[in-house]
Amino acid sequence: MGDKVMKEQVTRLNEWFVPQFGPIKFRIFVGMMFLPYTGMCISFSIIGSLLAPTMAWDRIVAITIIYFSALGISAHAADSMGSKKNKPWGDHFSNLELLIMLISGLVTAYTIGTYYIIFFVPLLLPIAILEGFFLFAYNYELWNGFFHNNMWFAISWGSMPLLAGYVMQTNSLSFVPLLLSLVAFAISYLEINLSQKYKKFKQANDMSRSKKLEFRLKIISISTILFSVAFLIFRSLQITF
Repeated sequence: MGDKVMKEQVTRLNEWFVPQFGPIKFRIFVGMMFLPYTGMCISFSIIGSLLAPTMAWDRIVAITIIYFSALGISAHAADSMGSKKNKPWGDHFSNLELLIMLISGLVTAYTIGTYYIIFFVPLLLPIAILEGFFLFAYNYELWNGFFHNNMWFAISWGSMPLLAGYVMQTNSLSFVPLLLSLVAFAISYLEINLSQKYKKFKQANDMSRSKKLEFRLKIISISTILFSVAFLIFRSLQITF
C-alpha cells in the first residue's frame, strides 16, 4: 500500500497542474481534469469561433461550457473507468462517482448543444455525434483500442473543437477553419506524444528528462491558451471600434 501511494505521489499528485492544498479527493478531481490540456481544447473551440465574420458571445460561452463539461469532466471520468491499464490516480473515486461525473458532464454539454442545434446551428449535430462517439471509443478503448491512439486523440480534441467553434457561430464551414484545424491537429498530436513520453520518464523517476518534457508541455499548453485569449481581446476591440 505504501509503495502504491508513493508511486501516485511521484507520478501524478505532484504534477504542476494539481493543487498542493485541500483534501486528497479534491486534489485528484482537479488533477483528473488535466486543466492545461483541457484548456487547449477549449482554446481551439474559441479560436474557431473567432474565425467567424461575426460573433455571438453567448455561443462562445456555450461552446466553452460544452467542451469543459464533455472533455474536462466526462471524458476524463470515462478514461479513469475504462482504461485497461492501471492509472496513477488510484481508486480514490468509486465507479459510481466516476459514472455520476460522466453523466453530469454529458447531460450539461448535450443539453446546451441540443438547444443550439435545434434553433440555430443544425450543422453542429454531426460534430456532436462524432465527439460523443470518440469520447467512448477512445476512453473505453473499444474495438481493441483501435481509436485509442494519438491520431484520433488529435482529431477529436484538436481539429474537431476548432471546427465546432466555427460551426457554432456560422452553421457553415469554409477553407480557413478547415486549414487551421490541421494546425490544431498538429499541436494536439505533439502534446499527447510529449505527454506520453513525459509520463514514462516520470514513472521511471527520471527527473532530468521528465522536467525537460514538463517544460515543453507547459510552453505548448500555456501558449495555446494565451493565444486564444489574445485573439479574443483582439476581436473584441475590433467589434468595439
